[in-house]
Amino acid sequence: MNIEGLDYNTQREQLILPEYGREVQKMVDYAVTIEDRDERQRCAETIVGIMERMFPQTQDNIDYQQKLWDHLAIMSNFKLDIDYPVDINEAKNIMKKPQPMGYPKQTNPVKHYGSMVFELFEKLKAMEPGPERDELTRLTANQMKRNLIQWSHGSSDDEKIASDLARFTDGKIQLDLDSFRFNVGNLKDHSDKRRKRR
Repeated sequence: MNIEGLDYNTQREQLILPEYGREVQKMVDYAVTIEDRDERQRCAETIVGIMERMFPQTQDNIDYQQKLWDHLAIMSNFKLDIDYPVDINEAKNIMKKPQPMGYPKQTNPVKHYGSMVFELFEKLKAMEPGPERDELTRLTANQMKRNLIQWSHGSSDDEKIASDLARFTDGKIQLDLDSFRFNVGNLKDHSDKRRKRR
């Protein structure tokens, strides 16, 4: 629908920094066209004053003035030739898009244990027998039990944990279920209560 006299935002040029609104952007566009340097300078200072009054709650920030002048430069596409009271060179980096982050391609054979548990398996494989390895084995087994309770709808099997621990450490860690006691705390109690409610 196109009604004469109505001007929709969707039909207008996209704003560089929408938080300041279209009127401030028009002021900046006008300032760029002013030929007299002194008048252009006064106009720029007036615009920054208006921008400052728009967000009074942030005036206490240390770098607030820097931010305002950077934004003025950005809104003018760095075409506003004035004597900036601050260095605006860093402002050019504000509008740069960051490089996309690479998505981790690592896949675990058993997803419910998570990558951290598989890192623990690798560490356990490389450790010599002793109290330190025994403690890490205890922590790893308890974490595996927590993960099973959390991601397997409250069901966990001690024999499965012992079997998986041996399997993923290439047989180096053998959990003795006759003497080993799991300690998963409140998570197990919570899952038991959840099962009873069903």
